[in-house]
Order: sequence, then C-alpha cells, then structure tokens
Amino acid sequence: MEATAYKGTNKMITGIVFGVITFWLFAQAMVNIVPAVQEDLGVELGVLNIAISLTSLFSGLFIVVAGGLADRIGRKKFTNIGLILSVIGSLALVLAQGAPLLIIGRVLQGLSAAFVMPATIALMKEYFEGAERQRALSYWSIGSWGGSGLTSFAGGAIATSMGWKWIFVFSIIFALLGMWLIREVPESKAKVTGKFKFDFGGLAIFIVTMLAINILITQGADFGWTSVASLSLAAISVVGVIVFVRYEGKRKNALIDFNLFKNKPYTGATISNFLLNAVAGTLIVANTYVQVGRGFSSFQSGLLSIGYLVVILIMIRIGEKLMQRVGAKKPMVWGALATLIGVALMGLTFLPNLMYTVMVIIGFMLFGLGLGMYATPSTDTAVSASPDDKVGEASGIYKMASSLGNAFGVAISATVYSTVAMVSSVHVSATVGIIVNVIFAALSLISILVFVPNHEGDVEVSKTTKKSAQKAG
Repeated sequence: MEATAYKGTNKMITGIVFGVITFWLFAQAMVNIVPAVQEDLGVELGVLNIAISLTSLFSGLFIVVAGGLADRIGRKKFTNIGLILSVIGSLALVLAQGAPLLIIGRVLQGLSAAFVMPATIALMKEYFEGAERQRALSYWSIGSWGGSGLTSFAGGAIATSMGWKWIFVFSIIFALLGMWLIREVPESKAKVTGKFKFDFGGLAIFIVTMLAINILITQGADFGWTSVASLSLAAISVVGVIVFVRYEGKRKNALIDFNLFKNKPYTGATISNFLLNAVAGTLIVANTYVQVGRGFSSFQSGLLSIGYLVVILIMIRIGEKLMQRVGAKKPMVWGALATLIGVALMGLTFLPNLMYTVMVIIGFMLFGLGLGMYATPSTDTAVSASPDDKVGEASGIYKMASSLGNAFGVAISATVYSTVAMVSSVHVSATVGIIVNVIFAALSLISILVFVPNHEGDVEVSKTTKKSAQKAG
C-alpha cells in the first residue's frame, strides 16, 4: 500500500492510544502505589522515589533524539520499537524482587515513551488532515492527559484488588494490542537530503545537565542544600545549560533546533505544556497527604480523583470543538486558569475532613476540566507550527516538555513536601507543596498570554472545515 494513498482510520487511532497509555496510564501509576511497592519489595523510600522519577526523566532525556531519528528511520518502526521496550520494561517490574529490576524496568519504560510519543504524533499528522487530524490528536490527548487522569484510580483499584504488579501485566497486554492494531499503517519518513550526523556531543551535555538538575532536586535535602555535593550539582546545572545552548547554536545537525522556537505559537505551546505538566506534582502531594494526614487508603485517595478522569475525558473533545470555533489561544487560557483554581482548592488543608474532601473532589474536577480544555489546542498548535520535515523532532521537543515538566514537577513537589514536613506539620507541608503547583499553573497561563497570538484566522478555517468537523465528531 502506498503511504500517500493511505488515510488514517479509527483502528489506527485506537492502536496509537493503546500505545500512549502504556506510559501515561500504567507507568505513571507508580506514583499512587508507593506504600504497596515498598512493602512488597522492601526497598528504601529514597530508592523508590528515584525509580518513580526515572521513567519521566529518561523519556524527557531521549524523546527529542527519538523524534528526530523517527523522522529519518521510520515513525511506525520507532512506534513498534517503543512498544517492545514497554513490554520488556513492564515484564521487568512484574518479575522484580528488589531494586535492580525495578530500576531497569522504569528506565525501559521511559525509553519506550521517548520512542512512542513523537513518532505517533508524527503519524497522526501524516495520515490525517484538517478537522480529522484535530479529532485524531484529541484522542491522542485522551490517551495521554486522560490516561494520567485515570492512573490514580486505576492504579489504586488494581493494586488493592489484584496486587500492584498486575498494573504492568495490563500494560503488556495494551502494548501488544497497540502493535497489532497499527500493523496495516504504512511506514512514514521525512523527505530529507544530505548525510545524517548524529549530535552525540549535544546529547552528552544534555544528559549530564538534566541528571544534575534532577539529582539536585530529589537529593538536595539529604545532601544539605549548602553541602559541597549540592553546590557542585547546582554549578554543573547552570554551566551545563549555558554550554548546551551555545554548543547547539553552532551545530548544523543540532540535537535541539532552536530555530523552532522562532515560531511564537510553538514556543507558547511548548513552554506552557512544560509548566502545566509540572502541576502533576499536585497528584503526589495530594495522594500522599490524604493517606498520611487524613487516613485514606490508596484506593480511597484514587476515588477522590475520579471526577478528574470523567471531566478530562469529556473536555478533551470539547476543547477540540472550542478550538475550531474560537481558535487555540482562548481554550488554552481558560484551561490553565481552571487548572490553577482547581489546584489551589487542594491547598486548603486547614478545613475539616468533610469540607476538605469536598474541596479536593471539586479541585480535581477543575484540574481535569482545565487540562482537558488545554490539551488538543496546545498539541495542534505545536504540530501545525512544525515544518513537515521536522514533525518528529518538533513533537519530540513538545513531548519532552511534558515528560521533563512531569518529572521535575513531581520531584520538586515531593522535595518541598518532605522538606517542610521535617520542620512543620503534614498539613502545612501539603499546603506549601500545593502552592508550588499553583505557581507552575500561573506561569503556564502567563506564557500562553505572552507567546500564543490570537489566531483570528482560525475562525475562518473552522468555517471551511465545519462539515468535516461535524462528520469527525
């Protein structure tokens, strides 16, 4: 079958969504099952926290590389490689009896996500057009944002009723189903000329810098913030960022093409995506607090976020329709604002049990409403602004923002929560941890307002695609 003659199908969308949720639903469930994993494997909490953050960290470290290589080697091929890595990583977790296989499994899950996410977005752009592409991307968003919404509830329910390792058995099943469903999709590659030279130097600088930042955030309190180790890590982080930007600016085949950021809509979508994903730190703070400070079980804490799941799944399609009517900027702004308000409500830890529980439920619903409204307009803005020969790379950078935002958001929130808990009550530490996430949401809102222009032309485009949009819905 010729790639140019192929049109995307619902089977293709379903297979890609199954692939995407192996990370966002199953791999991310580790955040909500910390006590069960620690009791079963007998690993130290510090080791477990590192294992939790490794998946998002490795996804963020390698997603741009994988996106760029997928453009040249094959987007379907990279999707399948990613799903195979997911199966192997999940199997390592199922067989884990201690820290080694736990760490290996989490690293492989991160690499899997790095391969799957940019390649699948590029496949969506290749085989869908106009309103159909927006519909396909909205389902992709349901897999990612919706999967992250379901992860607390599903992870808690599976861990409570069947054991935490069954989470990763289901992950294996969905990865295999994803590969089967996309088997008929033709290969897709970018039309490129010239010899390809991989930027190993840029990758090395990037990995060292990101690891230094992550270790500083997660271990700084244990080292002591003014210790030689922490100050050295801080110096490596700062110098690494400066060296990386200068080094990449001189490279013809740079790991990250900073010219992409000359496009303001792409810049706004990517920066706000990083910051809004950092708000995921709310999940670890809220889940830990209601279990430690309010006596909830992991399953009960998952139930608190069920409204988040329902609302985000509904709002992703609504966000798509809003974008077709009023352009991308307004739903992105409304989404970030709703997220900010929802997260802020969870910080009201001075309230009595019943009233606080109600605030958390409402907060999670607003959180889901905001992310759902934001997801498709943001993704479509990033994809639409990408050059055709760099869709994988641009998508990789955009999703790197998701993974690194998630990794750093969780790490920073967990560090703030545990640090404040050493000198104050669990209630105060939860409030401070939540405030950090409110700041992330506020900065995301500001970045949208500053960088994403008002696309008045989007209204005209939506009019011309109204019939196909209705058909797609």
